[in-house]
Amino acid sequence: MGLTSSSTGFATSNFGDSSKNNKNVPTIALAGNPNVGKSTLFNRLTGLHQHTGNWPGKTVGSAYGHFRLDEKDYILADTPGSYSLMARSAEEEVARDAILFGESDKIVIVCDALSLERNLCLALSIMEVTGNVIICVNLMDEAIRNGIFIDSGLLQQQLGVPVIAMSAGTGDGVENLFSVLDKKSGKNPLNICYGQEIPMAIMPLTDYFALYDTGFPPSWLAMRFCEGDASMMKTLCKNIGVDTSDGEYALAYDKAMQNLASLDISPADLERITACALGEMSHRLCQTAITKCGNQNDRDRRLDSLITHRIWGWPVMAALIGVILWITIVGANYPSQMLSTVLFGLGDIIKTALLALHLPKILVSMLIDGVYSTTAWVTSVMLPPMAIFFPLFTLLEDFGYLPRMAFNLDGFFHKCNACGKQALTMTMGFGCNAAGVVGCRIIDSPRERLIAVLTNSFVPCNGRFPTLITVISLFFTSSKGSLFSAVILVGLVCLSVVMTLLYSHLLSVTLLKGEPSSFTLELPPYRRPRVKEVIVRSIFDRTLFVLLRAIKVAAPAGLLIWVLGNVNVSDSTLLTYLCGFFDAPAGIFGLNGAILLAFIIGLPANEIVVPIMLMGYLSGSTLASFADLPIAGEMLVANGWTVITAICVLIFTLFHWPCSTTLITIKKETGSVFYTVLAAVLPTSCGLILCLIVASAGKLFGF
Repeated sequence: MGLTSSSTGFATSNFGDSSKNNKNVPTIALAGNPNVGKSTLFNRLTGLHQHTGNWPGKTVGSAYGHFRLDEKDYILADTPGSYSLMARSAEEEVARDAILFGESDKIVIVCDALSLERNLCLALSIMEVTGNVIICVNLMDEAIRNGIFIDSGLLQQQLGVPVIAMSAGTGDGVENLFSVLDKKSGKNPLNICYGQEIPMAIMPLTDYFALYDTGFPPSWLAMRFCEGDASMMKTLCKNIGVDTSDGEYALAYDKAMQNLASLDISPADLERITACALGEMSHRLCQTAITKCGNQNDRDRRLDSLITHRIWGWPVMAALIGVILWITIVGANYPSQMLSTVLFGLGDIIKTALLALHLPKILVSMLIDGVYSTTAWVTSVMLPPMAIFFPLFTLLEDFGYLPRMAFNLDGFFHKCNACGKQALTMTMGFGCNAAGVVGCRIIDSPRERLIAVLTNSFVPCNGRFPTLITVISLFFTSSKGSLFSAVILVGLVCLSVVMTLLYSHLLSVTLLKGEPSSFTLELPPYRRPRVKEVIVRSIFDRTLFVLLRAIKVAAPAGLLIWVLGNVNVSDSTLLTYLCGFFDAPAGIFGLNGAILLAFIIGLPANEIVVPIMLMGYLSGSTLASFADLPIAGEMLVANGWTVITAICVLIFTLFHWPCSTTLITIKKETGSVFYTVLAAVLPTSCGLILCLIVASAGKLFGF
């Protein structure tokens, strides 16, 4: 028999780590387009009772949690944002599988009141499968401010399912959701009108599916199989047991396709007809349920005319990035010094206490001068800039600017035969290259996703900014944190973007040839940033996460540094010996042995490059800090540094191998040692070539 029964329906949830779910606890799945406030509603309902995991068989992150209402527990699953059940990315595949086969008791579809007509298309496509849904029209407060008034009662009457108007950010209307969670809708799946000819044409396949209890409407299944979407057919065959090689199925399928061909309708045409039917129905619903007073888009249009302008958009983008970097430089300088003083002072106290306990001096030195000092340095250098940079960057994201940045850069990436979404993953890399690599999952094309992964480390992550800021402050500005420092830093950031584009194009015409794919980039409405929520989310989800990961690699690196600084070879420490060994090859590129060795040893964390460099110059046995060297600039000059050296260090800081955390992430994402090595070779080759050019020019002109 071609089709076997399977457990479809809506009973329990397999979302996330299913081992943690109790089958007796009702499960609610959240669905909706990106940027509609699903996560805000999820956070409001679950509070701190949340967990994250991966959808089984996928690398896409999922979130689920639980909440209690009237002494009854619920499990809440937050599916990734999706525009359609016809998945075009790994995230949309996860959302589709959660909706179709997640076996939830209820599906809550969250819609944006400002873009309700577009959002309803997904809701209608889900209602074709099941009527056991609740529609939440979110962001009603913003809609009212923009002159948009939605009659949720009329919409509920037309659709036959509960429609809740709410503002999840403020909590208004959320209590109305509670009152309908346990109500059985009893509504049959929605019947979308596709005319008379198409249902008749696919009737042979509809009749075939009607013979079996699949849990899905037979006509809906027939439409999906005739559309021929490979991903959809694969997941349907797997979950409802369709055997496409079965003669009975093949006969019904062939007859349906012949009928469609006689109407001159191809599978691609059928998919387009489906989308148009959903869009037309959504338009009719919104025409009657929505009232608009005035032109609510005037403000957004005025802002977009400036921010996305083909000429003025660029200086605006550079200015915004420059302001964020300037505030980070100025704001992080003094807290970093204070934190360094406190942590290193605490280290001295701990060292004294351990020695008082008569522990071996070599063990105390190894633990304090090695492991603790390195960890303290990384913490004092990383924490203040990240605590400023990440919230500011997240405020831009919350305001709605990052999609505009991607829009401005889309044309350049398209000309490089890459995907415009790479602009978004590239901006993620400024916070953390490992996070940027993971973010490349949003790119549908495997070829373009690989290009984005391989070039993400061309932009400087948060760990490289301390070195950049320090060298700029010592050699190119009179005082730390000056406006001129930010200008130079913005110039370096622009250089990193240019090289990202150049190497993306190089990959697209050599190793990863292909045509750029098209994609839909949503420009969400501008919103007033939720400052408190942004600060909390940035500190806990980004700053502390990245800091803890850096500390994990800094501690063992500190032990290695201590060994190199304390083990002698021919009356010289291993560190001094290695610095001398690398002097000759490093000199070709305008560097020296201490600089090159610092970058090599700094593989676990870019934050420790500068202190290792100082140890090499001072032949020290402990990690050095600029806080201990008020005349650091003179010391560097005494060790052969020139303006050319400083420029080469800035270039090599921008372009060298990724940190170990990023390399491990690349290996996990690509599953390839070759591409992991290539991801290290590409930026390093770029840095060495540029350094060679600068060094050669310096020698030519006598610098």
